[in-house]
Amino acid sequence: MRKLLSLLIVPLVAAATLATVGSPATAHPTKPFPARIALPDGFTPEGLTIGRGTTVYVGSILDGAVWRGDLRTGRGSVLIPGTPGTDKAGLKLDPQGRLWTADYSGGGASVYDADTGAKLAHYQFNDQPGVSYINDLVITERAVYFTDSALQVLYVVPLGPGGRLPAPTAFRVLRLSGPAATPDVYHNGIVELPDGDLLVAQMLSGTLVRIDPRTGRSRLVDLGGYSVERADGLVLRGRTLYVIRNLSNVIAVVRMNAGFTAGVVQREVTGPQLRSPATGDLLGSALYVVNGRFDVESTPSTDYDIIRVPA
Repeated sequence: MRKLLSLLIVPLVAAATLATVGSPATAHPTKPFPARIALPDGFTPEGLTIGRGTTVYVGSILDGAVWRGDLRTGRGSVLIPGTPGTDKAGLKLDPQGRLWTADYSGGGASVYDADTGAKLAHYQFNDQPGVSYINDLVITERAVYFTDSALQVLYVVPLGPGGRLPAPTAFRVLRLSGPAATPDVYHNGIVELPDGDLLVAQMLSGTLVRIDPRTGRSRLVDLGGYSVERADGLVLRGRTLYVIRNLSNVIAVVRMNAGFTAGVVQREVTGPQLRSPATGDLLGSALYVVNGRFDVESTPSTDYDIIRVPA
């Protein structure tokens, strides 16, 4: 009997020992990504985009600086130093590793090497400071489209084979018609839809419009009466659209229909961690949002951050 008990106990002890040694939870704990990443004080961020791996880029609407950091560690530094008069709004990374920026009050757009920060190209769409505000952009296979918050146009920079950059003057101005041509709606965030149309947020009217990128014709998206007032950045994954509403401190999660002509708001994300969020980007199961803090005066000591929320 004692021999039988020993035969039973030894395997059980060995199994328990192996379970303890081989347990991933105890042997190799995974450190969670930080829920908040501090940006430099006084940075005054507006645009955010996630690049290769866990690299994130944030642009300043104060002086055009670009900060590059790591979402895994929370650490980062300024990649492109700020220069007065070069304020940047939206920014995006293309497949060639180039960082495109919407040069907000400068009337144009710039392209940088995302590794070195070297400027590769500049496109001057207009020379109307105080009249034109280049706000956001989307990169498609054939072109880069920019919104203008004050004018009823899109600026189109065509891309050559392999994403080749065109000459500085090789852009066109796409005149908008329909609801996208309504004055004072303040066009802001922009994304590409699966059929090639563009979806643009109208921040002051609280509406979304679909725009044909060839003709400029547009139509409203039916949100069932829901207003996306203060809509700033748009993020699209599949048929889920995240509408980041800055001064409302709300992220509206919208389920679009198959034709992307209508959507239903599934939930609203809000809370004290949202401080006038400007825009965001997705990484895995998380949405990273940059707080623009547009409701306070920006000073050299004003704190800014990136926050992570479940997507």
